[in-house]
Amino acid sequence: MPRDSNATKARLLDAAFAEFAAHGIAGARVDRIASAAGANKRLIYAHFGSKNQLFDAVLRRAAEAGAESVPFDADDLPGYAGAVFDHLVARPDLLRLRLWQLLERPAGPGSATEGFRRRAAEVADAQARGELSRALAPADLLTMVLAAAQAWFWADEDGRPRSPERLARHRAAVVETARRLTEPPPPER
Repeated sequence: MPRDSNATKARLLDAAFAEFAAHGIAGARVDRIASAAGANKRLIYAHFGSKNQLFDAVLRRAAEAGAESVPFDADDLPGYAGAVFDHLVARPDLLRLRLWQLLERPAGPGSATEGFRRRAAEVADAQARGELSRALAPADLLTMVLAAAQAWFWADEDGRPRSPERLARHRAAVVETARRLTEPPPPER
Protein backbone atom coordinates (compact mmCIF):
# COMPACT_ATOMS: atom_id res chain seq x y z
CA MET A 1 0.00 0.00 0.00
CA PRO A 2 1.56 3.34 -1.01
CA ARG A 3 2.16 5.90 1.68
CA ASP A 4 0.16 9.12 1.63
CA SER A 5 2.68 11.96 1.72
CA ASN A 6 0.02 14.57 2.58
CA ALA A 7 -1.30 12.49 5.48
CA THR A 8 2.23 12.00 6.81
CA LYS A 9 2.93 15.71 6.50
CA ALA A 10 -0.32 16.52 8.36
CA ARG A 11 0.55 14.07 11.15
CA LEU A 12 4.01 15.64 11.44
CA LEU A 13 2.49 19.12 11.65
CA ASP A 14 0.00 18.00 14.31
CA ALA A 15 2.72 16.33 16.37
CA ALA A 16 5.05 19.31 15.92
CA PHE A 17 2.31 21.71 17.02
CA ALA A 18 1.89 19.81 20.29
CA GLU A 19 5.65 19.54 20.83
CA PHE A 20 6.40 23.20 20.08
CA ALA A 21 3.47 24.46 22.17
CA ALA A 22 4.68 22.40 25.12
CA HIS A 23 8.44 22.90 24.83
CA GLY A 24 9.20 25.81 22.51
CA ILE A 25 11.64 25.59 19.64
CA ALA A 26 14.78 24.94 21.68
CA GLY A 27 13.11 22.37 23.91
CA ALA A 28 11.27 20.54 21.13
CA ARG A 29 12.79 17.26 20.03
CA VAL A 30 12.55 16.04 16.47
CA ASP A 31 12.66 12.43 17.74
CA ARG A 32 9.51 13.01 19.83
CA ILE A 33 7.73 14.69 16.92
CA ALA A 34 8.52 11.81 14.58
CA SER A 35 7.50 9.23 17.18
CA ALA A 36 4.19 11.00 17.93
CA ALA A 37 3.47 11.22 14.19
CA GLY A 38 4.36 7.58 13.60
CA ALA A 39 6.95 8.68 11.06
CA ASN A 40 10.66 8.54 10.46
CA LYS A 41 12.47 11.67 11.65
CA ARG A 42 14.21 11.83 8.26
CA LEU A 43 10.80 12.74 6.79
CA ILE A 44 10.73 15.92 8.89
CA TYR A 45 13.85 17.16 7.15
CA ALA A 46 12.61 15.93 3.75
CA HIS A 47 9.29 17.78 4.11
CA PHE A 48 10.36 20.88 6.04
CA GLY A 49 14.15 21.29 5.80
CA SER A 50 14.94 22.10 9.44
CA LYS A 51 13.37 22.31 12.88
CA ASN A 52 13.01 26.10 12.48
CA GLN A 53 11.30 25.65 9.12
CA LEU A 54 9.00 23.06 10.69
CA PHE A 55 8.14 25.56 13.43
CA ASP A 56 7.41 28.20 10.78
CA ALA A 57 5.12 25.77 8.94
CA VAL A 58 3.30 24.94 12.19
CA LEU A 59 2.86 28.65 12.94
CA ARG A 60 1.56 29.41 9.42
CA ARG A 61 -0.89 26.52 9.62
CA ALA A 62 -2.11 27.65 13.06
CA ALA A 63 -2.56 31.24 11.82
CA GLU A 64 -4.54 30.04 8.79
CA ALA A 65 -6.73 27.82 10.96
CA GLY A 66 -7.30 30.69 13.40
CA ALA A 67 -8.26 33.06 10.59
CA GLU A 68 -10.80 30.50 9.35
CA SER A 69 -12.16 29.87 12.87
CA VAL A 70 -12.50 33.53 13.83
CA PRO A 71 -14.00 35.55 10.98
CA PHE A 72 -12.92 39.18 10.92
CA ASP A 73 -15.41 42.02 10.65
CA ALA A 74 -13.92 45.49 10.96
CA ASP A 75 -17.41 46.89 11.54
CA ASP A 76 -17.80 44.68 14.63
CA LEU A 77 -14.44 44.67 16.39
CA PRO A 78 -16.06 44.04 19.80
CA GLY A 79 -17.66 40.88 18.39
CA TYR A 80 -14.35 39.91 16.83
CA ALA A 81 -12.57 40.42 20.17
CA GLY A 82 -15.12 38.18 21.89
CA ALA A 83 -14.66 35.51 19.22
CA VAL A 84 -10.86 35.70 19.60
CA PHE A 85 -11.27 35.26 23.38
CA ASP A 86 -13.53 32.23 22.81
CA HIS A 87 -10.98 30.77 20.39
CA LEU A 88 -8.16 31.21 22.91
CA VAL A 89 -10.22 29.58 25.66
CA ALA A 90 -10.93 26.63 23.37
CA ARG A 91 -7.30 26.39 22.15
CA PRO A 92 -4.89 27.80 24.77
CA ASP A 93 -2.02 26.02 23.03
CA LEU A 94 -2.28 28.56 20.17
CA LEU A 95 -1.24 31.44 22.39
CA ARG A 96 1.54 29.35 23.95
CA LEU A 97 2.86 28.64 20.47
CA ARG A 98 2.80 32.36 19.62
CA LEU A 99 4.59 33.20 22.88
CA TRP A 100 7.33 30.70 22.07
CA GLN A 101 7.73 32.40 18.71
CA LEU A 102 8.05 35.81 20.35
CA LEU A 103 10.59 34.46 22.84
CA GLU A 104 12.72 32.35 20.54
CA ARG A 105 12.19 33.54 16.98
CA PRO A 106 10.82 37.11 17.06
CA ALA A 107 12.18 38.09 13.65
CA GLY A 108 11.22 34.83 11.98
CA PRO A 109 8.53 34.45 9.37
CA GLY A 110 5.09 35.29 10.65
CA SER A 111 6.22 38.09 12.96
CA ALA A 112 4.25 40.57 10.84
CA THR A 113 1.69 38.58 8.93
CA GLU A 114 -0.06 39.53 5.75
CA GLY A 115 -3.32 38.69 7.47
CA PHE A 116 -2.71 41.32 10.15
CA ARG A 117 -1.87 43.93 7.52
CA ARG A 118 -5.05 43.09 5.62
CA ARG A 119 -7.19 43.36 8.77
CA ALA A 120 -5.52 46.68 9.68
CA ALA A 121 -6.38 47.97 6.18
CA GLU A 122 -10.03 46.98 6.76
CA VAL A 123 -9.92 48.86 10.09
CA ALA A 124 -8.55 51.90 8.23
CA ASP A 125 -11.46 51.70 5.78
CA ALA A 126 -13.98 51.49 8.63
CA GLN A 127 -12.31 54.47 10.31
CA ALA A 128 -12.50 56.45 7.08
CA ARG A 129 -16.25 55.69 6.89
CA GLY A 130 -16.64 56.94 10.47
CA GLU A 131 -17.62 53.49 11.78
CA LEU A 132 -14.65 53.26 14.17
CA SER A 133 -12.76 55.63 16.41
CA ARG A 134 -9.84 57.42 14.76
CA ALA A 135 -8.07 58.02 18.09
CA LEU A 136 -5.55 55.28 17.25
CA ALA A 137 -3.83 54.31 14.02
CA PRO A 138 -5.53 51.28 12.40
CA ALA A 139 -2.78 48.80 13.33
CA ASP A 140 -2.66 50.18 16.88
CA LEU A 141 -6.43 49.87 17.27
CA LEU A 142 -6.40 46.30 15.99
CA THR A 143 -3.48 45.46 18.29
CA MET A 144 -5.30 46.88 21.33
CA VAL A 145 -8.46 44.91 20.50
CA LEU A 146 -6.44 41.70 20.21
CA ALA A 147 -4.53 42.58 23.38
CA ALA A 148 -7.79 42.93 25.31
CA ALA A 149 -8.79 39.39 24.30
CA GLN A 150 -5.39 38.03 25.26
CA ALA A 151 -5.18 39.95 28.54
CA TRP A 152 -8.54 38.68 29.75
CA PHE A 153 -7.64 35.19 28.58
CA TRP A 154 -4.61 35.30 30.93
CA ALA A 155 -6.45 37.03 33.78
CA ASP A 156 -6.22 34.96 36.96
CA GLU A 157 -8.07 36.60 39.78
CA ASP A 158 -7.28 34.16 42.56
CA GLY A 159 -5.60 31.05 41.20
CA ARG A 160 -8.77 28.96 41.17
CA PRO A 161 -9.78 27.01 38.06
CA ARG A 162 -11.78 29.02 35.57
CA SER A 163 -15.49 28.61 35.98
CA PRO A 164 -17.99 29.22 33.19
CA GLU A 165 -19.19 32.28 35.13
CA ARG A 166 -15.67 33.71 35.35
CA LEU A 167 -15.07 33.08 31.64
CA ALA A 168 -18.38 34.82 30.86
CA ARG A 169 -17.31 37.86 32.95
CA HIS A 170 -13.93 37.95 31.21
CA ARG A 171 -15.54 37.68 27.79
CA ALA A 172 -17.94 40.51 28.64
CA ALA A 173 -14.94 42.62 29.72
CA VAL A 174 -13.20 41.87 26.41
CA VAL A 175 -16.22 42.96 24.39
CA GLU A 176 -16.77 46.10 26.49
CA THR A 177 -13.10 47.08 26.28
CA ALA A 178 -13.14 46.64 22.51
CA ARG A 179 -16.39 48.62 22.28
CA ARG A 180 -14.85 51.52 24.19
CA LEU A 181 -11.69 51.43 22.10
CA THR A 182 -13.53 51.40 18.81
CA GLU A 183 -16.56 53.57 19.46
CA PRO A 184 -16.46 56.63 17.21
CA PRO A 185 -17.17 59.96 18.79
CA PRO A 186 -20.76 61.20 18.49
CA PRO A 187 -21.41 63.28 15.38
CA GLU A 188 -20.92 66.99 15.78
CA ARG A 189 -24.03 69.10 15.71
